[in-house]
Amino acid sequence: MAKLTLKDLFETKGKRHLTQVFVRTPNEASACEEAGIDMLVASELHDGQSSDYVGIRKAAPNTFLTIGLAINKYAGHDEVLRNAYRLMGVGADTLYCGYGIDTVHALASEHIPVVGHVGLVPYRNSWFGGMKAVGKTSAEALKVWELTKRYEDAGAVGVEMEVVPSQVASEICKHTKMLIIGMGAGLNCDVQYLFATDILGDNEGHVPRHSKVYRDFRSEYHRLHRESVSAFKEFRSDVLTGAYPKKENEVSIEKSELDEFLKAIKSK
Repeated sequence: MAKLTLKDLFETKGKRHLTQVFVRTPNEASACEEAGIDMLVASELHDGQSSDYVGIRKAAPNTFLTIGLAINKYAGHDEVLRNAYRLMGVGADTLYCGYGIDTVHALASEHIPVVGHVGLVPYRNSWFGGMKAVGKTSAEALKVWELTKRYEDAGAVGVEMEVVPSQVASEICKHTKMLIIGMGAGLNCDVQYLFATDILGDNEGHVPRHSKVYRDFRSEYHRLHRESVSAFKEFRSDVLTGAYPKKENEVSIEKSELDEFLKAIKSK
């Protein structure tokens, strides 16, 4: 499968929907590539820890990759730009930028493809009254539209549109050249975006309404944990009772060589 380019992505607008998945590990990235997922997202940080975005890039070399600049980590355009170049250098095709419009413009001016975020932005949810849909009133919908256009004017190639009424998202999608990457924003967005944790069903927290769970990895992981505990207990028991190691687990030495060794240590 040939990796999509930005040109390819723009040419799909209005013709076919694209798929995008946020992945946490190289294994998930590899599985997505094998499954034919169009686009991947990784982040500098995931759950407060460094993310293996380098390994993710290597595991899915033929899939379009967005890497998210860590939020609230960099101060000023220079720091953001320096790290943007670093992430592009390890194989990002676009960057998710949660910083201000001026920063997006600064990156776009350096020909770095940038994706913004409109609608519900979780780390800014206080502005919208908490973790809830944005755009359910005409005033809110207009703000989503205006911010989308500001991103477009700043040079962004797309925006993630999160938990916005489908009718609003659909109309905005028609009136922008950018890619509208929908997460809980209806079926008319250019790209449908979900997190691997929700698709695989290993989310230990709240599963968003807009997500769809396709497998039950959480139960399987719990089962494997119990199996791991049992296996470690059996190993400990075998050691304590002398059942491990057995002859087949050992390396032996020829008797003549052993005799020579014993002679040698006796003479010391």
